[in-house]
Amino acid sequence: MPESPEPSPTEDERWLIVNGRRWRRTDPELDQNVVDELKSHLGAARNAVRTAKKSGSEGDLADARQRVNAAKHGLGERGDCWWQMSLADRRQRAEAALEELR
Repeated sequence: MPESPEPSPTEDERWLIVNGRRWRRTDPELDQNVVDELKSHLGAARNAVRTAKKSGSEGDLADARQRVNAAKHGLGERGDCWWQMSLADRRQRAEAALEELR
């Protein structure tokens, strides 16, 4: 199987191009420890989505998807564009997501 090219950021560094598809990048101004914790929650939530799909539990699936969504919002990858928000609001959004996920 051919290897996929490395993801590359766009010139404005707001987007990441992966296999020709554009994805919003994580907010680069968030503290690294906040990003790391949110990404840890994101990984756990994605695993929970996979597990819930296998088990067929709609309630567990909805809960897991909500946790994925919260982590992605905290990272700035969903919701209002991080580059259109003040740094204080972006940090507040990330902290709120962490509180929801803890």
